[in-house]
Amino acid sequence: MKSVIIGLVILAGAVFAILPKVYYGLGWGNDVLVFLRGGSPVLLILIGMIAVFIGIANMKDRAEAKKEEKEKKE
Repeated sequence: MKSVIIGLVILAGAVFAILPKVYYGLGWGNDVLVFLRGGSPVLLILIGMIAVFIGIANMKDRAEAKKEEKEKKE
């Protein structure tokens, strides 16, 4: 229960920071957008690299499994 309350307080703080100053917020909305625009390509590159590595490992595992199946049949 304590973690839910802490999470809600943190979310409320984040929303308060993003709100424009007109609505009693901190007005960090533009800074958040700049951060997201700059961080998105880097994050996508990392996700893409991880996906490639997982795909290569999966292909190696399949090749090894086929090899073992072939050896068991013989």
